[in-house]
Amino acid sequence: MQSVYNLVAETAEFVLLNKAAGISFHSDDGPGLVVMAEQQLGYKLYPVHRLDKVTSGLILLARTSTAAAGLTQLFATHQVAKFYLALSLAKPAKKQGWVKGDMAPARRGAWKLLSSQHNPALTYFISQGFEQLPFRAFLVKPYSGKTHQIRVALKSAGAAIAGDALYQGGAADRVYLHAYALRFCLNDTEYAYVQPPTTGVLYQQLNQSNALTAWAKPWQLDWPQYTLPKQVSE
Repeated sequence: MQSVYNLVAETAEFVLLNKAAGISFHSDDGPGLVVMAEQQLGYKLYPVHRLDKVTSGLILLARTSTAAAGLTQLFATHQVAKFYLALSLAKPAKKQGWVKGDMAPARRGAWKLLSSQHNPALTYFISQGFEQLPFRAFLVKPYSGKTHQIRVALKSAGAAIAGDALYQGGAADRVYLHAYALRFCLNDTEYAYVQPPTTGVLYQQLNQSNALTAWAKPWQLDWPQYTLPKQVSE
């Protein structure tokens, strides 16, 4: 049986978990990730960001209200560098680049990307294909924090995530989206973590191909800079 999470790091200010795919962050139909982690670790935890239920990977939980305030501020001001690893069975319209646009609710709980950019979701991705493997790997950096942002971005780029039926991704044994790396500075200390995915047939094939070697420290890659435009009052 797959565990709900693995403990990646534990400090006086936060814990870092590697969440399993399919585990709800919130306590909707029974205990969610936060409650289960509190029960198993034996102390109070404070959410500071979240992951979709289908997404596996790194998630931070604060251990004190002071740390929670600090980490929440870092996420709110986009001072936490987040990197996601996704796989698609489709060929994208472009191999790398920006996906920008406002997001609006669509049908069945999905979201859609609009051509307008009043308060846009901002996503940049690079990708890699393989001769012997049936998928393309995407390293994705979100510059904003919108619901379903990466899932919508890759769908709009013509490469819906494998297993993501909500966005017409190709059939697979799981949704192939994983919170791969985090880098941030808290109280003058820099933290950087990388957690390769371990579950899913396609992720296992990716790991065996040694394809992640070039992405071992994703924050060192040449990511473009972007400054959100100032909102103009009407």
